[in-house]
Amino acid sequence: MGKRDADAAGAEGPVQFSVDRNSPVPLYFQLSQQLEAAIENGRLAPGSLLGNEIELAGRLGLSRPTVRQAIQSLVDKGLLVRRRGIGTQVVHSQVKRPLELSSLYDDLEAAGQKPATRVLLNTTTEADAEVAAALRIAEGAEVALVERLRLTHGEPVAHLRNHLPAGLLKLETADLEETGLYRLMRAAGITLHSARQTVGARAATAEEAARLDEPEGAPLLTMERTTFDDTGRAVEFGSHVYRATRYAFEFQLLVRP
Repeated sequence: MGKRDADAAGAEGPVQFSVDRNSPVPLYFQLSQQLEAAIENGRLAPGSLLGNEIELAGRLGLSRPTVRQAIQSLVDKGLLVRRRGIGTQVVHSQVKRPLELSSLYDDLEAAGQKPATRVLLNTTTEADAEVAAALRIAEGAEVALVERLRLTHGEPVAHLRNHLPAGLLKLETADLEETGLYRLMRAAGITLHSARQTVGARAATAEEAARLDEPEGAPLLTMERTTFDDTGRAVEFGSHVYRATRYAFEFQLLVRP
């Protein structure tokens, strides 16, 4: 047997899926990859229903366990959710962020994720040793501190903690809830030029898990970034954590000549 086709209801009409029984790629993986691609490119928008496993299995000529395995792999990634009395529903796509000097707000907007911000803290504090070293200021010097929870479609994606030199710009909570920090900096005449960044991963603490709607110990991506303006001045030190189910960093690797 060759290919078998089926479709699901997307935002702009039926979304076509097919499996090739002659391919060495497992059938469940073929289906899960096509479903994931449809979610990421917006053909299956948040809220779209896939129908039940029995219907999808029948249309594709697959066993119900095969379809269940494909769907479960995307449930595990946080892309689908099973709702009692409703069926399998698209929750969101994972944001894949290129490693370039851009803000999370801009990246989410570009991915069609409708970002929202909840400001948790907007104050001044004394720079500890880590912040002072990053911003190239004296330890104990006054700095602005902003903590925000970034959300998409009403769900948390990241917790953002940023330190800025005191007096760099006026940060109003209302403005921070409306747009991204880098946009506010550019609007204030600050030209962002370059950054030094470190990406890592660790398990969520109990506090982080509650804030990000993840179980304690869930994997989190971490990122620390020091940003410089066109004069070489350090203008921002960010320490962020992201839900690994919702977020990924993309790298482009080049061979040295």
